[in-house]
Amino acid sequence: MSLKERIDFRLDTLQSYMESNLHLEKPSQVYDLTLSISKVWSVLNEEDREYVQCAQDAILEGREWNV
Repeated sequence: MSLKERIDFRLDTLQSYMESNLHLEKPSQVYDLTLSISKVWSVLNEEDREYVQCAQDAILEGREWNV
């Protein structure tokens, strides 16, 4: 699996977690996923960076994901 495929898989997983509001039940697990994505911050496009940041905010604030 290439680096791009691994990044895309993690981003897809994060999107699935956020849309199902799993971050409200398991905030540590979902936040850890955002950190693993952040390790490759320099290769993310602006849209993906913004998504990760918004997800982190929602996790830390305990807000539902209504995007």
